[in-house]
Amino acid sequence: MTTIMNETTTPTKDAPAAKAPAAGNARPGGRDGQRGGGRGGQRNERGGRRPRRERQPRQRSEFENKILGIRRVTRVVAGGRRFSFSVTIVIGNGKGKVGVGLGKASDTALAIEKATRDAQKNLFIVPLTDDLSIPHEVQAKYGASEILLIPMPGKGFKAGSAVRTVLELAGVKHVSGKILSRSKNQLNNARATVLALQQLKPMKGAKSKKHVPTKKVEKKPAKKPAAQKKEVKKAK
Repeated sequence: MTTIMNETTTPTKDAPAAKAPAAGNARPGGRDGQRGGGRGGQRNERGGRRPRRERQPRQRSEFENKILGIRRVTRVVAGGRRFSFSVTIVIGNGKGKVGVGLGKASDTALAIEKATRDAQKNLFIVPLTDDLSIPHEVQAKYGASEILLIPMPGKGFKAGSAVRTVLELAGVKHVSGKILSRSKNQLNNARATVLALQQLKPMKGAKSKKHVPTKKVEKKPAKKPAAQKKEVKKAK
């Protein structure tokens, strides 16, 4: 007869028996017992990622701006020197609205923001003709700056310095600008241009007339009266 013996395995010191995880420590969902299936990302009830919020595109402003100049101002105090910045800016929509602003602050970005707000407060409408010129010739002075603007329909744009910047953002296309003074101050030149544009008066006609020099007319000798003619004939 053959006898069958049941062999039982006993754990040794080298290979200890694996312990089953406790029921209380087990976390539902995810691999390796991690919460939510891994780090990062918020998940909804179904286990998928939440949809990202789409950012709405920023609305572009109708006004364009150009910086005429940034100056660093130094102020000497008891403890040393303190620096601040002064910014001159021009804004306009190219359709007849324009404004000049000045901003001062200890930071450049803050000074630009202040100057933009100041320019928005000083916006005004320029009376333009149908051919995008000015109605008539105008001259203005601000401080030491003196500006002359002449309409030139169909001949283009001729101006420089701060005068050009202000006229471009105002939407003027056919004009000639002349700085009559020797001042190189951008702020004064820009404000003199603004004063000149504010003096313009709209014309009732559709288009402005070109400046044509007047011709000299020769005067004809005055005719003698009829009574004098009869007396001359009788004398003969």
